[in-house]
Amino acid sequence: MQNSAGASSAQFIKMTQTPIPKLIVTLAVPTVASMLVSSIYNLADTFFVGQLKSNSATGAVGVVFSLMAILQAFGFMVGMGSGSVISRLLGQQEGQKASHIASMGFFTSLGCGALLGVGGLIFLEPLMRLLGATDTILPYACDYGRYILAAAPLMCASFTMNNMLRYEGKAAFAMIGLTTGGILNILLDPLFIFVFDMGIAGAALATALSQCVSFCLLLAMFLVGKSQLRLSVRLIGRDLPGLKNILACGLPSFARQALASVATALLNWQAGQCGGDAAVAAMSVVGRIFMFVFAVMLGIGQGFQPVAGYNYGAGKFNRLRQAFRFTLLLGEGCICVVALGTFLAAPWLIQAFRNDPQVIEIGVLACRLQCCAMLLVPLGTCANMLFQSTGQSTSATFLSSLRQGLYYLPLMLVLPLVIGLRGVQIAQPLADVLTFITSVPFLVRFFAQLPRQDRK
Repeated sequence: MQNSAGASSAQFIKMTQTPIPKLIVTLAVPTVASMLVSSIYNLADTFFVGQLKSNSATGAVGVVFSLMAILQAFGFMVGMGSGSVISRLLGQQEGQKASHIASMGFFTSLGCGALLGVGGLIFLEPLMRLLGATDTILPYACDYGRYILAAAPLMCASFTMNNMLRYEGKAAFAMIGLTTGGILNILLDPLFIFVFDMGIAGAALATALSQCVSFCLLLAMFLVGKSQLRLSVRLIGRDLPGLKNILACGLPSFARQALASVATALLNWQAGQCGGDAAVAAMSVVGRIFMFVFAVMLGIGQGFQPVAGYNYGAGKFNRLRQAFRFTLLLGEGCICVVALGTFLAAPWLIQAFRNDPQVIEIGVLACRLQCCAMLLVPLGTCANMLFQSTGQSTSATFLSSLRQGLYYLPLMLVLPLVIGLRGVQIAQPLADVLTFITSVPFLVRFFAQLPRQDRK
């Protein structure tokens, strides 16, 4: 118990006294690495499936990606909700209460994943059609989705544990679990797809097995004492207010991820209507590329979250201001570099995944438009992370709903009717511009109301 208390005290000092630039970079580097590896193995599925020489198979990866976004939505909702509460409790040095919240979050995510997996397998074909599968894409999407749904409970729980470790300030341990699974996925993809001749089902099986490995490694961090938090059924109790608090704080993540899934399904449907399987394949490739680009900013923002939660809970408001400014500048600098490189390399990137003239033509324009809009994304991302970490769930939920929801969905519904395929290509960049404009007054009001002096 003394060792646990000593570790808790050392972690508190680290999170509330380490110079902000050093602290955020220390937490952001493993988080960015985790996000990039996750993006790389999603890109790997698209790349290796693209070698099957089928636009329908490549399109199916994009369709099932929206299913994975649904699973991620539930895992992140519970994980970020739990993590937000946990970081503030640890900032107040309430370790036992933090373990109670962690246990509740872990078993809730397992239950959500089990319900989603069973329901999805029962209604597999209607679900794939709902997510945007055309008649030609549907068989591939079902083959892919079946394995993903079977692994749904462990996938949801992995997302939850990853976020709890991050919010605790143990980003390096979270990275180990995710990156190991990601590297394994990249190695298994060609083995199952080509050597075992499983086709697109091999890519899905590789992803499912890799997610199971990630789950085991992340769970081990809690069981062997690498985390201050303990996971136990006995710690759950019947704390409905605690569960409500988790879900309220996690709602912004759910809104962001769930709307991303709806947005992907609508994108697939509109692309299919405007340009057929080639357009679905092109936009699927672009989506995967920008999942990789956005992972840089998301990783930096997630490195900021535990710093924000700890210091807000400890009443160190000036450190919170400094952390926000540093994170925004760091994110903007990184995104500028990545977006510029992606803009210049767009034709080669699209061709690497699908060497089809029509796919390349559609994808390059969409990719370059999105690169320009990405320069505005860091401010909106930082704003959302700030509000979620400090318990401002209403503002966080609203802002998280803008980029791929309240702005994107109407644009994606209307623009293709007016300007056809071009509307599909410009909907996301335009939504990013509007999200940036909306986020500014929320930030101005928050910092104006934040106390000028630290709490003693």
